[in-house]
Amino acid sequence: MSKISKVTDAIVQQGILPLYFNPDELVSVEILRAVYKAGIRAVEYTNRGEAALSNFKAMVTVQRQEMPDMLLGVGTIKNVKQAEEYIHAGADFLVSPGFVHEVASYALTNDIFYAPGCMTPSEIIAAENAGVHFIKLFPGNILGVEFLSSIKEIFPKLLFMPTGGVDTSQESISAWFAAGVCAVGMGSKLISKKLMEQRDYQSIEVLTRDVLSLIKTIKK
Repeated sequence: MSKISKVTDAIVQQGILPLYFNPDELVSVEILRAVYKAGIRAVEYTNRGEAALSNFKAMVTVQRQEMPDMLLGVGTIKNVKQAEEYIHAGADFLVSPGFVHEVASYALTNDIFYAPGCMTPSEIIAAENAGVHFIKLFPGNILGVEFLSSIKEIFPKLLFMPTGGVDTSQESISAWFAAGVCAVGMGSKLISKKLMEQRDYQSIEVLTRDVLSLIKTIKK
């Protein structure tokens, strides 16, 4: 199985891609442990601060020692230099807030899963023409469920995942799956700033487990 297929299958199977960043290395590692205990096997760490790369390297070390079946990806990738840095650091996949053609080419050439953020049919077409099969609809709260319902039939071979604005309620998640997504990207609604500040890893684990269970029920 290709590495792209492996990551795709993992995200589709769990139906969610949790994503987060914390400037503290220990907090970043403990959140990784918490979501892993909850049953997550693919997670995105966002490249959003000066400490992101060094934190990520520490997370990769823990991942390899304690959770070999966890796929650890990186988000907020805006250029090839960043993509290469993180792949060399051990990233399993790449996610962007927008479509970056050079990153798509680099990823495809090296059998690396790449999910670009797209907001318009033109961007989705550009990504599809570049060989991308998995689209992050971003920002999901601006686009909304009806946007996907309107365009889904034009892109029968693509997989869609909204990120931004998806919350942990059955109503929110059900609406997106009914519109045809394969998974939902979930950041601050799942791993909130408050829970991170309180270092409440137990609550992060419980909430993540609840959302996984909810998604399993919805998909049935």
